[in-house]
Amino acid sequence: MNFKDIDAPTSTETFNRGIIEEKTGNIYESIVIMGKRAEQINQEMKTELIQKLDEFASHTDSLEEIFENREQIEVSKFYERLPKPTSIAIKEWMTGDIYFRNPSEEA
Repeated sequence: MNFKDIDAPTSTETFNRGIIEEKTGNIYESIVIMGKRAEQINQEMKTELIQKLDEFASHTDSLEEIFENREQIEVSKFYERLPKPTSIAIKEWMTGDIYFRNPSEEA
């Protein structure tokens, strides 16, 4: 996932309940779907962040390097400024980018 191109809001927004439950007919089912997608996004973000921080990690025990590693600080700040995974999941839900199915309805 390219986190630089995400246009989800970084602050709290209020959404129309009818629009959210429109696709499933049940507000709770829609929220569960968005919640599961938010968990997936969070895991992707966490994995990518750890990989990027490991690139700049020094494997020495110098105290100066622990406090002065600018690259790690910049990478961390970038991820802190990103929209939260829940906001990204809601944006994907509203634009129809989330695929979901209910196995109990298929049987």
